[in-house]
Parts: sequence; C-alpha cells; structure tokens
Amino acid sequence: MSRLLHVTSGPYAPPVPVREPTVTSADGSRLHVEVHGPEGAPAVVLVHGWSCSTAFWAAQTRDLAVDHRVVVYDQRGHGRSPAALAYGTDALADDLEAVLEATLTPGEKAVIVGHSMGGMTVLAAAGRARLREHAVAVLLCSTGSSRLVDESRVVPMRAGRTRSWLTRKVLGSRAPLGPVTPVARRILKYATMGPGSAPHMVEACARIVHACPRTVRYAWSQVLDSLDLDHGVRELAVPTAVVVGTADRLTPPVHTRALVAALPQCVGSTELTGLGHMTPIEAPELVSGKIRELAATYIELDPSDQIKEGA
Repeated sequence: MSRLLHVTSGPYAPPVPVREPTVTSADGSRLHVEVHGPEGAPAVVLVHGWSCSTAFWAAQTRDLAVDHRVVVYDQRGHGRSPAALAYGTDALADDLEAVLEATLTPGEKAVIVGHSMGGMTVLAAAGRARLREHAVAVLLCSTGSSRLVDESRVVPMRAGRTRSWLTRKVLGSRAPLGPVTPVARRILKYATMGPGSAPHMVEACARIVHACPRTVRYAWSQVLDSLDLDHGVRELAVPTAVVVGTADRLTPPVHTRALVAALPQCVGSTELTGLGHMTPIEAPELVSGKIRELAATYIELDPSDQIKEGA
C-alpha cells in the first residue's frame, strides 16, 4: 500500500514492538500481532475498531508498555492483516480467541479493551471459552451492540427511516477515501471526533482510516449494518467499564447507557463532554488511566512472575 499507514512522529506514532508474531485464525486467516512491554507484567489486550489498525492504540501502547505487557493486533483486512474470505461477528470472535491463545499462557488473566468494532469483538466472543479463560476485566470504548445505523447521528437530521437510509448509504459507501487533504480532515473530524479535537489528533486518525482498503471498509460496514450482539452483553460476565464521548456521532451515548443497563458486572461509566468517537486518541491519558485502574484492581500476579523494579 502506497499510503502512509500512520503518523511517524509525535504522541500517536506507533512504538516499536518487542515481537511481531503472525497468528492464524480458525479459518486460516492470518493476523498481524504486536507484543510490547516486559514479560511477566500484567497483560492488556487492545482491540481496534472499523477502518483502524494497531496504530490507533499508539498512545496507550507507549504508556502502558512501561510496566504492562501490551498485545495489539490488526483486525482481518486492516493494517498488516491480509484481507480474508469471511467477515462477520463469528470471525471477530475467532480472531480474538486466536490472539489470546497465541499470546497468553494457559489461565493467564488480562484486561481486554475494545474500541468501536473492537468492543463489538469482545461482545461477540463473550461466550467463548478463550475469553472466559483470559478476560479478568473489560473496558469498552465508544461502542454499541445493535441498532448502529438507526442510532447514528452522522447524518444531521431527525431520526427515522430517511436518516437511517442516508446513514446506510454514507457508512456503506464503496467510494475510495483518497489522499488525506484539508477537506478530508474536516469530513473525518465531523464524523468521528469532537469539535475541539486538536489538529494532530485529526491527522493521526485520518492517516489510519484512509489507509484502510475500501473493499475491507465496505465488507465490514455490511456486518455493522445488521449487527445484533445484545446477547453478548448479557454474557460478558466480568467486571466491565464503559467510556463514551457525548459528541460521538457513530455510537452516541444511548448505546453506552444500554450497555450499562444490561452488563452483568458494570463497574463504571464515563461520558466525556464534547469528545467524539475516537476516545482513545481524543482522551489518551484518561483511557490509559482506566486500563491501568482495571489491571491494578483485578489482575493478581504470581509473585515469581512479577517484574523486579530496575530489572
């Protein structure tokens, strides 16, 4: 791919991983995986959303890898994971299970964090054996479990059939995004970020989103259009916190409130005033802080595995 996949300097430039294994999912799809941070540290698994990549988590990865072992991977068709034959919620769950099996030891506990479609990935896998084995706590950022098109506010008009039809056309467009231009930045900022987002945040998001192949973007848009993972919310039986921006047009706070009402063990809900859909980039310190809090509260390390200070 000729486009720049991400920014190369500043807080959103991806750090260099300790290792980059290739993981094979249940149907043979290959997934690019990165592992950051020291062995024996509390484990965190970060799952990105639609049209993004591992680069989306650059700020969290750099912060947490100082004293956590951070696993990030490119969803199938995104980043450096090749396009696949199958796209769907079962594929999302299969891929997450494969990554957990390949990067965590048997019985090892981790905080699993999902943004947007990444959160939907966690919900899709909620009843799976690997998730139940490894997930000690979950953070869901800017996500929902159903009615994504009907509740979206990307099209600025009253809710109803017409808005849903137009939203479906916009989000399911096959058109190429093209190069990152000033107009493209303004469009992306309107659709996915809060009005106060700094230019370097918009640039980081634009580079990542515009790098996603349009065929992959379209394929996943069809999955999201008909998404229904309400059962996964009820099956996610681990402590779960949720974060959303009040200016999120893609997964507005109505979704987060529904999650809070249905989650078996909701341990916190945060609505960030004026922020949009890209909360890990718009509020990097807050999201990293939530992850650290969950890890410190719920992960119990074997003393023999803990990192010695200064080692």
